[in-house]
Amino acid sequence: MTKMPQPPHEPHPNHDRGLEFDLSTLVSRRSLGMFLGAGTAAALAACSPGGISGTGGSPTSAAATSAATAPATSAASTSAATAPATSAASTSATPTLTRAIAECGVEIPQETAGPFPGDGSNGPNVLEASGVVRQDITSSFGTSTSTAEGVPLTVTLTLLDNANGCSPLAGAAVYAWHCDREGKYSMYDSGLQNENYLRGVQEADANGQVTFKTIYPGAYNGRWPHIHFEVFESMNNATAAGQVLAVSQIALTEAACKEVYASAGYESSAQNFPRTTLKSDNVFGDDGGIYQLATMTGSVAAGYAAGLNVTV
Repeated sequence: MTKMPQPPHEPHPNHDRGLEFDLSTLVSRRSLGMFLGAGTAAALAACSPGGISGTGGSPTSAAATSAATAPATSAASTSAATAPATSAASTSATPTLTRAIAECGVEIPQETAGPFPGDGSNGPNVLEASGVVRQDITSSFGTSTSTAEGVPLTVTLTLLDNANGCSPLAGAAVYAWHCDREGKYSMYDSGLQNENYLRGVQEADANGQVTFKTIYPGAYNGRWPHIHFEVFESMNNATAAGQVLAVSQIALTEAACKEVYASAGYESSAQNFPRTTLKSDNVFGDDGGIYQLATMTGSVAAGYAAGLNVTV
């Protein structure tokens, strides 16, 4: 794991207790066993450390069409080679295996955090706000309780320690954020400066997994639909300068995007999406996002799930 330098975080003017308060709450709850999920060991045994266990037992991919043009090292193309091409709507909303365990030694590509990180490196710092440690990030917290509307999406990241044989990176922390269905970012875009929805922090469990419940992000000009995330060495270091292990982005699949953007509320995304491809995207374009393309299942009616292995 290679630590990346991070600019110092600036205090957020609207909150005074911050992430440290949330951490003390987490410790207190853990002493009562509230954060000990039953069956985590069994779940880890049921699948390789490099993937996410699904209910069906066999990997599938909604991105079979995209994967067909990607190099063979892509997990999406591996899945497509062993399973018939299916639409995202025909599969259940449960993520399956992402990259094979043999490929987990490839570290996640380092990417820009973009202009709207909200981590103190470019203006406001949501990481100092009490309430940022949460699984459901659809609503704002603190001074606002507004909720971002859109098709439900569950995102599961499996963190793997490359220096230790791709073992689960238990105890690490992930900060995830993305735009709303209109392509706008809370804390930055006009009218959303006092909102902080679609942002949150989770700690990796014994399997190295973190899960966020959110909504499907929109598409805006110049970018392929994506989700930003930062990996920290621990929850205690989540706001400390220099403790960021990785900064990267999740690419969403073409099949899922087409279906979501054809639904009500995503009209602007339907117009913007065709203008940028994975290969023309200024982040994923160098390799087509083969190590950042999520495995996705679900439907507009039932919601979607996205899974990705993140080796650091």
